[in-house]
Amino acid sequence: MKYNKLPIKISEQVSKLKDRGLKFENESRAQNYLSNISYYRLRAYTYPFQDNLKEDQPFNVDISFDQIIELYVFDRKLRLFIFESIEKIEVALRTQIIYHFAIRYGSHWQLKPELYRDQTRFIEHLESLQKESERSNETFISHYKSKYSDPKEPPSWMSLEVISLGLLSKIFQNLKKGPEKDAVTNHFGLKDVSIIENWMLCFSTLRNICAHHGRIWNRRLIQIKLPTDPTQSFLKNKSIYTNKLYAVLSCITYVLKIIDPESTYSAQLKGLMKTCPLEQTKEMGFPENWLTEDLWK
Repeated sequence: MKYNKLPIKISEQVSKLKDRGLKFENESRAQNYLSNISYYRLRAYTYPFQDNLKEDQPFNVDISFDQIIELYVFDRKLRLFIFESIEKIEVALRTQIIYHFAIRYGSHWQLKPELYRDQTRFIEHLESLQKESERSNETFISHYKSKYSDPKEPPSWMSLEVISLGLLSKIFQNLKKGPEKDAVTNHFGLKDVSIIENWMLCFSTLRNICAHHGRIWNRRLIQIKLPTDPTQSFLKNKSIYTNKLYAVLSCITYVLKIIDPESTYSAQLKGLMKTCPLEQTKEMGFPENWLTEDLWK
């Protein structure tokens, strides 16, 4: 089927939403919002409140444009908060991975094929590593290349500092199991290497969504694994949606409590969730009694 929808003016966007049942307290203010937040971006926030099986997609709940904006603003605050939190974990992950493998296998361990499980993936990741390193404008990368020629690639503590968390996650997952991977895993209060591998992937995915201003509220994510034998207090209630935000935030909280015991992350998150409009915490997987968990105390 050919796409034949035409662009419409902002005033017509308001009229369309109004015809579908969305309430407006101030249409002029709504037009100003739509001049700066696209109609299509806001569609992600109106969608759950509409009957999308019908062609005209009428609103099936009593809701206003201002309430949709409140939900959008809340989501933005939550997104920025999560991004900052994952940054702390990302730095700690880089530090631990680089340290344990460098101590055992030397400065350029990342280039040694014998350390990896899948050689095809190793070659692919190495190419990505080289490209990301070459794109970097970090002074220490430029200094290395201007001073040293053998090896051509910078040491792990330089090159792995400038790659994305996503690539770091792939490299770590492909490394063979051994005491180094166990040491990294144990540092973050876990005993199963597959758990930290999964968490790195999930954290990386969520970070990328945040970095590209994507919607966090009511989003389905990669399923995160819940640890069965954590070294610190985790969730007692494991009957949660592992593809929703609450599960990932619980794992983020667990890690932050270990790497930064003085962190106010938990208190800040609880305060932010109190401001969630339209009783939408359940859409992010938050169970009713989540605040009673030791993890959040």
